[in-house]
Amino acid sequence: MEGHLSMSDKTSGDMGNAEAALTKVLDAITFNDDGLVAAIAQQFDTRDVLMMAWMNRDSITETFETGQVCYFSRSRGKLWRKGESSGQTQALKDFRWDCDADTVLVLVDQVGVACHTGRGNCFFNAVRDGEPAIIADVEIDPDDLYG
Repeated sequence: MEGHLSMSDKTSGDMGNAEAALTKVLDAITFNDDGLVAAIAQQFDTRDVLMMAWMNRDSITETFETGQVCYFSRSRGKLWRKGESSGQTQALKDFRWDCDADTVLVLVDQVGVACHTGRGNCFFNAVRDGEPAIIADVEIDPDDLYG
């Protein structure tokens, strides 16, 4: 990522600068009462919208430290390292937030599929001819991803 706030390279001598920059980013974001912010993941080169998830201060920090996107799972109540069990990872390319600072846009390089259903993205439901319709095929059997 251009201007990556990497804090993993402790030999660079820029550790303090990276921490200060990350603190500014975290302070700029408006987290909800649960300490979360909505995060939209978008493929950096095609601009395809992949998924929506939640992030907290710790997941954003880990994302910048590792360069691999980490979310917060509300159902599990813990950090969710994208691709941890499936291998379908997201490398951070850019990190932005909206005008209200209450939603972040994470531009990523997606490896494999983004959706746990085995589809390329999570937005495969649509309205066609006034009816709900599935508009994307399963690319990878979820049993192969998580089995």
